[in-house]
Amino acid sequence: MCSRTAARTGGSGPAGGNHKEDVAVVAPAAKKDKQMVDIPPAGPAVDRAVLRVRRKAGDTRRDGRGRIASMPPILQYGFRPFFFLAALHAGLAVPLWLGIYVSGDIPPGPFSGLQWHAHEMLFGYLAAVLTGFILTAVPNWTGRLPLSGLALLALVVLWLAGRAACAFIADPLVAATIDLLFPAALAFAVWREVVAGRNWRNMPVAGMVSLFGLANALHHAEAMDLVAEGLALRVALAVAAAMIALIGGRIVPSFTRNWLARQGDMRLPARFGLVDRLALGATALATALWVAAPDTTMSGALLSAAGVLLVARLARWQGHRTVGEPILAILHLGYGWLALALVMLGLSALIDAVPASAAVHALTAGAVGTMTLAVMTRASLGHTGREIVADRATVAIYVAVTLGAALRVLSPFLADWQMSALMLGAAAWSGAFLLFAARYAPVLFGARR
Repeated sequence: MCSRTAARTGGSGPAGGNHKEDVAVVAPAAKKDKQMVDIPPAGPAVDRAVLRVRRKAGDTRRDGRGRIASMPPILQYGFRPFFFLAALHAGLAVPLWLGIYVSGDIPPGPFSGLQWHAHEMLFGYLAAVLTGFILTAVPNWTGRLPLSGLALLALVVLWLAGRAACAFIADPLVAATIDLLFPAALAFAVWREVVAGRNWRNMPVAGMVSLFGLANALHHAEAMDLVAEGLALRVALAVAAAMIALIGGRIVPSFTRNWLARQGDMRLPARFGLVDRLALGATALATALWVAAPDTTMSGALLSAAGVLLVARLARWQGHRTVGEPILAILHLGYGWLALALVMLGLSALIDAVPASAAVHALTAGAVGTMTLAVMTRASLGHTGREIVADRATVAIYVAVTLGAALRVLSPFLADWQMSALMLGAAAWSGAFLLFAARYAPVLFGARR
């Protein structure tokens, strides 16, 4: 991300890393256009001053970036373990689900096969990606020290315990208790940093993290027949859509502006304005109504309108000029998936021709899958001191996730070819994440360059 913090510290946020060219362009842009950059400044300078004083006094437990130096690289920043685990989990859980789907076997945990698939995609894989992103973003937002070392390891253990509980513990109350320790600990960590750093501007992000954890609890309650079916997943998907709309709306035009400026192209993304406000407001209102009343004409109309406004917003960001830079173009594609997903969700409530499953997978496999891989690749390179450029393996990741999402969304419309499209799409989509895990393991486990 680009921010005034980037200009001071040489970083550009969780998706931008330490790219010097980004910093050179970001600093003047931030001064001229705070609304466009839309990233808050760092927190009170005293926190960084304390770190400097400690280091000058001989305390070398933390390096100049606030990481616990004695720990292996994988435990020095939140994005490292959680991006790797998220990719591995997504790459393995989808084939496992297809095996369950074809065989009809019921997993030993508290969920049915379909419930387990939905739970692990949202509260396993997506929760891990969000955690890696948030734990990397919060220090940039607040100016405070990153979660590192044993505290980070404890959070990783809680996430792993939740995955094991949901897979193997049949008692729903025991499984829920173990699984919910992770979102509770994450929400506590995020709120602590936001409050301690007095970073009130990012309270909505902390609130969405908490709401996502609540959705996890509701899904466990649904497995115990305590809440209506589908409510928990709609809450989680609404949070995911809102976070992509909000945070994606910060990083996509910002990175595009920086890149175009470096190319000498002054046809820059439009500044934050009325269209952006309308799109964000409509997305929040439409997804909230969809959570409460998913099959009504009003929710369908609002979702469709929100999707159209997101298309209008995306069109103002000069995405067609980024085709030659895949690591940037993929961000525009991910945001486009979000717009398409909202239109399809709206149409699925209005007409029978659009299946709800296709609309939901446009949001999950399409928007969530594409945007998370876009951010994971960029952040992994930038925050480990590498050049933020997509190599052949990274381009292959983008192609695979796009193909997988497209086939999954199209499969309900393909009649006799539905199962073939479903299987091929699943292979491509999960393959994208397994390729990320293989390609980026040396980056995430290795030392910063």
